[in-house]
Amino acid sequence: MNNTRYLFPNDYMADPSAHVFEGKIYIYPSHDWESGIPENDNGDHFNMKDYHVFSMEHIAGEVTDHGKVLSLEDIPWAGRQLWDSDVAHKNGKYYMYFSLKDKTDVFRLGVAVSDKPYGPFVPQDQPIKGSYSIDPCAFQDDDGAYYLYFGGIWGGQLQFFRNNKMVAGADLPHFHEQALSAKVARLSEDMLEFDEEPRELQILDENGKPLTQGDTERRFFEASWMHKYKGKYYFSYSTGDTHLLCYAIGDNPYGPFTYQGVILTPVVGWTTHHSIMEHNGRWYLFHHDSVPSDGKTWLRSMKVVELQYNANGTIKTIEGQ
Repeated sequence: MNNTRYLFPNDYMADPSAHVFEGKIYIYPSHDWESGIPENDNGDHFNMKDYHVFSMEHIAGEVTDHGKVLSLEDIPWAGRQLWDSDVAHKNGKYYMYFSLKDKTDVFRLGVAVSDKPYGPFVPQDQPIKGSYSIDPCAFQDDDGAYYLYFGGIWGGQLQFFRNNKMVAGADLPHFHEQALSAKVARLSEDMLEFDEEPRELQILDENGKPLTQGDTERRFFEASWMHKYKGKYYFSYSTGDTHLLCYAIGDNPYGPFTYQGVILTPVVGWTTHHSIMEHNGRWYLFHHDSVPSDGKTWLRSMKVVELQYNANGTIKTIEGQ
């Protein structure tokens, strides 16, 4: 039985990143609104301008909106489009990593800091040096080290980069060529910079071969998320234009990761973006769809559903609805 719950019907919130901080569940979504911009493959219609933070005492509890915690006008280097974000906690401070186009219309990753999980968050004056593209996910390993996963093609601009540099004329690989991959970099001790050059996160098929760009139902598109279950690393992501949430399993934060299957089949809307979180011994998938907006793909609503594992560690597929 699919026990999906919409979390905040009063406004359009998408891309929910969920964590347990200070004994509560905190959710960090992007904030959709009716921008009036026609839909296109660059995602210009997703012209988000601020972030809110939400919390609840338990998974079925009342959802509290802590209000606006970071806005475009707060960020010195801002151009437009505050896309997906994630939040990490270290040494009593909370670090919000966010996707934003700079004044040259190139996506970079920024970081803002707060003393509280519910903000407000104060942004750094510049984006993270060497960052690009979208959809940051901050993952803390058991040894305390933090890693930032990121990347997204099409509107996320990942196709324009090779070896961490924007390359003139670069575009998507041909269908028979190796797929573009998500990126991962260990974060510095102060959580404000990369501690290394971003690395390629390779996803392999069942024969140990890298997925190709034409394998559109399995290859990475956007929406990186990392979690750990029984000592294994689970990298989950969206396939974008085929509208699946998939996952791959590896033995360390850098991979390689072997494709395992589908977490969530397509929902109403275009994008599929998520987070996975454990609370009180049960696991949950936070995601969104466009049902409350009657299918408007740029007006999305966040929701949660329980996620379950098989005995062998694979994830039971959830049917989108």
